[in-house]
Amino acid sequence: MAHEVVIRGGRVVDGTGREPFAADVAIDDGRITGVGPNMAPGRREIDARGLVVTPGFVDIHTHLDAQIGWDPYLTPLSWHGVTTALLGNCGVTFAPCRPPDHELLAGMMETVEDIPRNAILTGLPWSWESYGEYLDALEGLDPAINVAGLVGHCAVRFYAMGERAVDEQPSEADIEAMAEVVGASLEAGARGFSTSRIIGHVLPDGRDVPGTHASHTELVRIAQAVKAAGGGLMQNVLNLSGDFEGEMNLLREEAEATGDRVLFSLTAGRSDTSGRRTAEFVAEMRADGHDINAVVIPRTSGFLFGLVNTLPFLGKGWKRLAAMPFGERLRAIDEPAFVAELVGDASPLFHAFAPPELFWLGDGDTPDYGFGPDVCLQTLADEADETPAETFLRFARESKGLALFEARMFNPNMKALATLLGRDDGFVLPGLGDAGAHVGQVMDSGWCSFVLSHWVKEQKLFSLGEAVRRMTSAPARLIGADDRGRLEPGLRADVNVIDSGAVREHMPEYVHDFPGGAGRFVQRASGYKATFCNGEQILADDEHTGARPGEVLRD
Repeated sequence: MAHEVVIRGGRVVDGTGREPFAADVAIDDGRITGVGPNMAPGRREIDARGLVVTPGFVDIHTHLDAQIGWDPYLTPLSWHGVTTALLGNCGVTFAPCRPPDHELLAGMMETVEDIPRNAILTGLPWSWESYGEYLDALEGLDPAINVAGLVGHCAVRFYAMGERAVDEQPSEADIEAMAEVVGASLEAGARGFSTSRIIGHVLPDGRDVPGTHASHTELVRIAQAVKAAGGGLMQNVLNLSGDFEGEMNLLREEAEATGDRVLFSLTAGRSDTSGRRTAEFVAEMRADGHDINAVVIPRTSGFLFGLVNTLPFLGKGWKRLAAMPFGERLRAIDEPAFVAELVGDASPLFHAFAPPELFWLGDGDTPDYGFGPDVCLQTLADEADETPAETFLRFARESKGLALFEARMFNPNMKALATLLGRDDGFVLPGLGDAGAHVGQVMDSGWCSFVLSHWVKEQKLFSLGEAVRRMTSAPARLIGADDRGRLEPGLRADVNVIDSGAVREHMPEYVHDFPGGAGRFVQRASGYKATFCNGEQILADDEHTGARPGEVLRD
């Protein structure tokens, strides 16, 4: 009897860490029904000879909570083989939420995650109060890929405490109210709870977001509520530059309280040994049986500067230039008198964004993450006997305004990053692309393609089998999606067919496709011959098919 779909003759990388093996993959009724040689014919067949067949990738750190309201394809993720995305990270969610608090949560998401408030308020239905009702609303949006959600500390605290949530510590009754809300959210389908303790996540009025300074007692009680609701993920953004040992011990306390999975965000610093102390703490806790894990961007990351978005210099002329639409900016930097004014009054936007800290992404179709000092703006200017402002403007003119420079705020030392990512215990997973957030500032959604092109093909840090495991079954386990992330009969048919020799991320592009014409960066990909989600093809030769078979994962 014929199968619905057979992916024929590919090199299967099944998501378990096993190395590639020749096999066909059969799909019927949204599930994988066979993996092996000589499958029966399919009513539709995908020729995968010379290609790699993997499970769909799982992105466990996104902020697509708003964008899903107007972009059911959840771009750029779905261009990079991602078939499941976790929303609700960093403590900022839109539920639970009483109707008078819509603007507060939208404003908080704007200041924390750089998602325009007007787009949030106009692009979402806001038809919910509880977290379960929020998931009901997501189901009505018919996304192209699967989504799961965490309930966020900021929303929970404000729901339980009102305005007191911002500046006050909760009473025992407040903590019990929060625990009750979190438990009800998990029972309604949330995959866990998220919180942020990092200084800098603020409300529109500049105050730290609710939960930033929460006591361990508060978070442990919430963790107990997670356990009582059947278990789930505790996701953390920690303040590791503050009380380092206290923050690391919080992970242990959460793991002890839940007996379940704990996740935190990690970056590598400037020194070759950066991250070693954190790794030692985590290794000790894992040796004690605690399921503690980290996620890290698998390359450098930080603010992008260019004529298309944010300018790296201050001065009266630069402020006038920043106020112009893109077309006017292009014309203005061809006017000698205005250029002379810009060059004569150019100071760095911030010390961290000074010319020695800004690195050119190159003029090719693929970003140059070469990680060498030879492409920083200061060196380029010195080589051309120019000021950094002159060089920035020249690059903008020669590229018709498309040249981009990156401030390497995260993972500036690739040796330290490789040490973290390559650990044999595998507690550090690649990810942290922040899709849907910081839309006019960064673009890291192509991290899956980067892992395959850089860490597997170029650097050989991972075998292909291990890299795919860390992007599929390992993150699927963390969010409790055990029916995905592996190519095995009976599991959901989330599948990629990839040209592993051609896979890559393209240069970030700045587009205006958010509600109200707001701008954002996107990043396309090459090498994805086909992507299936729940058995339906959503991508063909790097382009969307129009199918929207994604599900809200809430069981």
